Amino acid sequence: MANKNLFSSTIGKLLPKTNTVNEAGGVAYEFSPKHQLAQYAATGCLNGTYYASADMQLTTVLELCKEIDPQFIAKTAVYCRERGFMKDMPALLVAVLSVVGPEQMKAVFTRVVDNPKMLRNFVQIMRSGVVGRKSLGTAPKRLILEWLAARSDEQLFKGNIGQDPSLADIVKMVHPKPKGKARTALYGYLLGRKYDMAELPELVQHYEAYKLSKSGPVPKVPFQMLTSLDLGRDEWTDIARNAGWQMTRMNLNTFARHGVYDVEGMTDLIASRLSDEKAIQKARVFPYQLMMAFKAASGAPSKIQAALQDAMEIATHNVPEVPGKVYIFPDVSGSMWSPVTGYRKGSTTKVRCIDVAALVSATVLRRNPHATVIPFEQDVVPVTLNPRDSIMTNAEKLSSIGGGGTNMSASLAALNKQKAKGDLVVYVSDNESWIDTGTGWRASRSTETMRQWEIFKKKSPKAKMVCIDLQPYGNTQAPDRQDILNVGGFSDQVFQLLGAFATGDMSPGHWVDVIDAIEL
Repeated sequence: MANKNLFSSTIGKLLPKTNTVNEAGGVAYEFSPKHQLAQYAATGCLNGTYYASADMQLTTVLELCKEIDPQFIAKTAVYCRERGFMKDMPALLVAVLSVVGPEQMKAVFTRVVDNPKMLRNFVQIMRSGVVGRKSLGTAPKRLILEWLAARSDEQLFKGNIGQDPSLADIVKMVHPKPKGKARTALYGYLLGRKYDMAELPELVQHYEAYKLSKSGPVPKVPFQMLTSLDLGRDEWTDIARNAGWQMTRMNLNTFARHGVYDVEGMTDLIASRLSDEKAIQKARVFPYQLMMAFKAASGAPSKIQAALQDAMEIATHNVPEVPGKVYIFPDVSGSMWSPVTGYRKGSTTKVRCIDVAALVSATVLRRNPHATVIPFEQDVVPVTLNPRDSIMTNAEKLSSIGGGGTNMSASLAALNKQKAKGDLVVYVSDNESWIDTGTGWRASRSTETMRQWEIFKKKSPKAKMVCIDLQPYGNTQAPDRQDILNVGGFSDQVFQLLGAFATGDMSPGHWVDVIDAIEL
């Protein structure tokens, strides 16, 4: 009898061999250094995740930056800030450039450090010494001075929230030379030094007067500057009337507690703002932030909840309508119940990876009503979804199931058992499959996901696979090739890339090429 292992099937033998073990102990394919950096940048928040500590993430990113040219580091920083809406990781990459690529740092500084929060992040990272220096240095100091000089007095005043460091601390570090009496007075005010009240910008004068009298219109300052004051309904109504989009989203229940919705016209005003397309785009909102606002806004009027659902439809308009048969595989295993931005003492998000996976799946289904959703953990999990239901409704159904081990090949295996055909398969996962890791000859060759994909391709040779990865790990169950795209992140950018890949508008390098194409 011939050796069955040797002569059984050619499928597994023609597939790429695995070359690493993932964080869960399963066999996997390691990303290239550039792809790894992109993955960490688009999904890493420098917090602990289910499988990796914050220190491990930081060490990995710093080691990767030693292998990668400064030009790509700079482009990755721009990508994950402008398109991925990340905060800590792009600030870290700019800090790394202060050591390995000063010219590239200069080219991207204002694109990444685009508000006072990002400036504080950058300075905090620089002063920590993690990139190899504890002083700011000449070039970073000059860029910060230029950044401060380019902002108006009001912008600097409104940006003076948060600590370690505060904006005032940064001013102390770099010693800017103020131009004009108003800027001189403002710096004196921020630093706790002598200043002429009459020379302060009008907004600062208004704010200080309001703190003393609690009368008149509420100053148009960030709500963090007002929360320590004893404000009543009228004051909170003024705050709500003048609030920006993000502040409105974050304070829907606060408005309810202070009776703002009882004031005539305020419910309509707030609902209209929440569903304003231009305001949503300007706010750079993550779609999952809308879902969580919807879940949390139990005390708000039904019109506000409806506006959040409208906002979700707008925020996810990048989801493509894909011709042909689409399958969506959301991971609902136990590791997906961990917070999507990681664990951080005192500020861990309530948003779980499974919430984001459910939202992405429900969104793709909404735009592709003939799609089929097949959740998986250690096996597939039956669920019935109505594509005509709202994104919120279907996302809540998906996020309430699962909890077992991770078997990424399960959904494909189920399709193959049915001899199903299709055109596009979309995974939304943390990519940490381990249950389907084989033993012996199979473990030394391909992943089971790739083996099942090759079987599926026998009946659907033009099919494509997109793996949307939500966590900062450096490997995959299905390596990039003409028919496979790996992309990380949880902004609506992933929808754009999914659409481009499905319609053949992306190069063989896929995601890395998208980043490389960014002009500095």
